[in-house]
Amino acid sequence: MTLWEAVAVLLAGFAGGALNTAVGSGTLVTFPVLLATGLPPVTATVSNALGLIPGSLSGAYAYRRELAGQRRLLLPLCASAAAGGLVGAGLLMVLPPGVFATVVPVLVGLALLLIAVQPLLTRALRGRLTRPGGGLPLRIGLGLASVYGGYFSAGQGILYVALSGALLDAPLQRINALKNVLVAQVNAVAAGFFLIAADIDWPAALLIAAGATAGAPFGARAAQLLRPVALRVLILTVGTAGLLHMTLS
Repeated sequence: MTLWEAVAVLLAGFAGGALNTAVGSGTLVTFPVLLATGLPPVTATVSNALGLIPGSLSGAYAYRRELAGQRRLLLPLCASAAAGGLVGAGLLMVLPPGVFATVVPVLVGLALLLIAVQPLLTRALRGRLTRPGGGLPLRIGLGLASVYGGYFSAGQGILYVALSGALLDAPLQRINALKNVLVAQVNAVAAGFFLIAADIDWPAALLIAAGATAGAPFGARAAQLLRPVALRVLILTVGTAGLLHMTLS
């Protein structure tokens, strides 16, 4: 890796950490930059997952006020996310690289649709599927979304926000805080698997980690200043750009 490539990876980590904390989809910034430095796709994926963990933790800490009092809610959701992330990491090691090429845009597109209609959907489901803790439907949905997150994390946070917004009776800012913890959980579980089973480019992972750790608080602060409608519009804008990138590239 040249000096300029290292600088580009560091800056991509900063942008990815900020985006992940604010809306999700930071991998849509970091992953293409890692590929541009010459890393193979699988090595870029596992190095990126490992590098983004400190940024996710930094983002979760920046949202500590919104996370206060949510331990009982987080524990079962984290368990579901961890199980799904481990399955997804295993699939990355055994499946051909192009298996999810058609599935990923569909999942991200569905998540964006859910976010767009989330206020209407929550009102329609309130008292039916919507519960203070999300219930079994949310745990199953997050587990399945985490299979995708362990495999390839682009859009992972958007899926979490969409599912939680539809099935959890909580404000959007609190849901965003939960999302950051779940992303950190899945990335950590997947990275633990990758440490044993995959090749990691450590310079790239460390540069992503440094940039993401610095960028996450900026993303958290920006998101916390936004009203729910503005935050939803930002998530939809970033997610749509990521969806177009995945379908056209």
